[in-house]
Amino acid sequence: MSDHIYKIIDIVGSSQTGTDDAIQQAITRASSTLKNLEWFEVKETRGHIVDGKVAHYQVRLNIGFRLE
Repeated sequence: MSDHIYKIIDIVGSSQTGTDDAIQQAITRASSTLKNLEWFEVKETRGHIVDGKVAHYQVRLNIGFRLE
């Protein structure tokens, strides 16, 4: 097995549906411009409240991708 070097980016996904969807939205968007995505780590979960209800879920992620 060869050695791999990774770059880590910090992004925030958002969704009106839930945290799982916010994670998927972030990964889908990152994968449209980056290659070799390998892993993610949830760093923070937060949300936006409107009229006493959750309006948006926000999830901060570190995404690691392998450098070519």
